[in-house]
Amino acid sequence: MAHYDRLFIGGEWQAPQDGELIESIDPSTAEPWAEVALGGPADIDLAVAAARDAFAGPWRKMPAWERAGILRNLAELYRAEAPRLAEIETRDCGRAIRETRMDVGAHSQWYHWFASLADKSEGRTIPIDESVHAFTSKVPIGVVGAVTPWNAPLLTACWKVGTALAAGCTIVLKPSEFTAATSFELARIAEAAGVPRGVINVVPGRGASAGARLVRHPEVAKISFTGSGVTARRMLLDGADTLKRFTFELGGKAAHIIFADADLEAAINAATSSAWVHCGQACALGSRILVERPIYDRVVEAFRERAGQVRVGMPLDDATHMGPHAHEQQLIKTLSYVDIGRAEGAELIAGGRRIEGALARGYFVEPTVFAGVSNAMRVAREEIFGPVAALIPFDGEEEAIAIANDSDFGLTAGLWTRDVGRALRVSQRIEAGMVWVNAYRYIRWSTPYGGFKLSGWGRENGTDALEAYQETRTTIMSATGAFANPYAA
Repeated sequence: MAHYDRLFIGGEWQAPQDGELIESIDPSTAEPWAEVALGGPADIDLAVAAARDAFAGPWRKMPAWERAGILRNLAELYRAEAPRLAEIETRDCGRAIRETRMDVGAHSQWYHWFASLADKSEGRTIPIDESVHAFTSKVPIGVVGAVTPWNAPLLTACWKVGTALAAGCTIVLKPSEFTAATSFELARIAEAAGVPRGVINVVPGRGASAGARLVRHPEVAKISFTGSGVTARRMLLDGADTLKRFTFELGGKAAHIIFADADLEAAINAATSSAWVHCGQACALGSRILVERPIYDRVVEAFRERAGQVRVGMPLDDATHMGPHAHEQQLIKTLSYVDIGRAEGAELIAGGRRIEGALARGYFVEPTVFAGVSNAMRVAREEIFGPVAALIPFDGEEEAIAIANDSDFGLTAGLWTRDVGRALRVSQRIEAGMVWVNAYRYIRWSTPYGGFKLSGWGRENGTDALEAYQETRTTIMSATGAFANPYAA
């Protein structure tokens, strides 16, 4: 059994003060594979104090080019460790190793991108008159609390840690208690890269204790959170007394639109991939597949066929396409939505069952397809976070846009068409933070990522993300030094 039984606070590996040690469960076997330390409120207080001291000390005073150099060191050490990190993440959350290798293998590029931004924060001069010189500057916001989810712990940590450090902030990283192992590995890499003590602190914990204390802490200036809307609303209440800044990347129920004139093979390849990748446990998945009616039956049949071709298996097996759910609660939730879909009148044409036999001990479920879905059904409106595709027919552009936008969410969307004019018209009317045209799930370090409506506030990645970790200071200097006596006769 692996041991991650120490928290990383102030550059020291230390036992929890008021936390606990728990067993991390391998979702492919439902057996413990690691011992993990969780922190409590006292541990969060220690971590925030360490981050505050580092912010007031060497990190804030360090030249931007030197911070950038440390981030580049981190990127290169991370790149060398990527194969090992991918295996640990697969073990912890059940994602197929073929996916984690590609995902984690690219993270070093994100860290290099953030390093390139560290010395690019620029203010501006403001013309007023000759008596004053007015200018703005960007300054780091302070101590950041980063709360990451269980489905993609390393990627979301990368987005938050890299941006915060590039901006000159310090950070307390609170990963989910379900998948904390790789965050400890990140701390170890940061330590080796020369990140000063206290700049990065790692304290996994439960939301009701460690998470709530992090959000309420008066010396935490900003919370960056990836997770559910329910938790985000609670965070807003907990952070109200201190008027915290927030960045939220929340849920999605993306519309993946396939027009009759699309390159059908490419569209089906993308749509079936995005429906079942990571066992459906990703916010950006196109789980609502909107299909123009002339090709609807062909797409339904293609989905039925593809579902049977997905190799569900042990996640560390290179041949596996789809691993298990990350934990038992999510498996139960997915199966409950299969029942909901049936009860609402959708036609279950593939999957829908927990997998038995050799995989029975793990949290495995079949790739699932519902046809004949209307956008009013819960399987079309609510984020399932499982490998459940809902196929919805439409007639023409206007109906496609109406169905796509008839959602509480607005994170991502995709559309397939050979008509360039249609691609432009439709993409500009979709209410989503990122729209792919004849592509899907193309996310890079330089492209802002975030949502409209209940899908969140703010953006990760790109230069937009950096601004969320900074404040704007305006400085006005007198050119004359004169100030008249207001009480003179």
